Amino acid sequence: MNPLWMPVIAAQALWLRSTLQPATDPGGGTSGTAPGPAGTPLRLAVVGDSTAAGCGAAGDEEAFAAGFARELATRTGQPVDWRVVGQYGATARRIRHRLVPQLGDRLDMVVLLAGVNDVMAGRGPDQWHDDLTGILDDLVTRTARVVVAGLPPIDRIPVVPARLAHYLGDRAAALDAVSRQVCARNPERTTFAGASTGAPPPGFFGADRFHPSSLGYRWWAQEVAALTIID
Repeated sequence: MNPLWMPVIAAQALWLRSTLQPATDPGGGTSGTAPGPAGTPLRLAVVGDSTAAGCGAAGDEEAFAAGFARELATRTGQPVDWRVVGQYGATARRIRHRLVPQLGDRLDMVVLLAGVNDVMAGRGPDQWHDDLTGILDDLVTRTARVVVAGLPPIDRIPVVPARLAHYLGDRAAALDAVSRQVCARNPERTTFAGASTGAPPPGFFGADRFHPSSLGYRWWAQEVAALTIID
């Protein structure tokens, strides 16, 4: 990044913080079941920030967790009991120390949705590395498999000014690179599911122009499922 742009970026960041009013009410529910043809229900948990909680979704079945559970049930032929532990504004540090301990044990899969707040707060790759490592070290004692979702298209968020969006996109890419490296250390148990490099589909973002819409969550769940679930 050309340092000459930093005053512009700083001014845009101040403007964004003063004007941003994203949807803070979770819209995705905290638990549910995706039906499957037969078998013992799989136990799925989704943990993370406001995207895990479903902010921006229209209803309990419209957020990431329910959509991913449906994909998992379809691909495995088993019903899926899902639950969510998510919090608006949570960084990886809060997820590590406050949210992961709420998950319980004997899970079949945990999906981590995190990183946007770390990017917005200016937390660097080293901090992300330390907290993500701590999160995964804890999760592998609770579940058979962990999926770390790549950051959503933060550089495409409509409410973010263009120059700031480019800067945040670079920071998000740096965190995703760390996630890929950390997950690769234990490929039998942890998987990094990077977001698509192309533009998200029309309607991906919700009414607040910050969080995904119901359509956006459904598309994101399908993308992550395609990268992580073996039929």
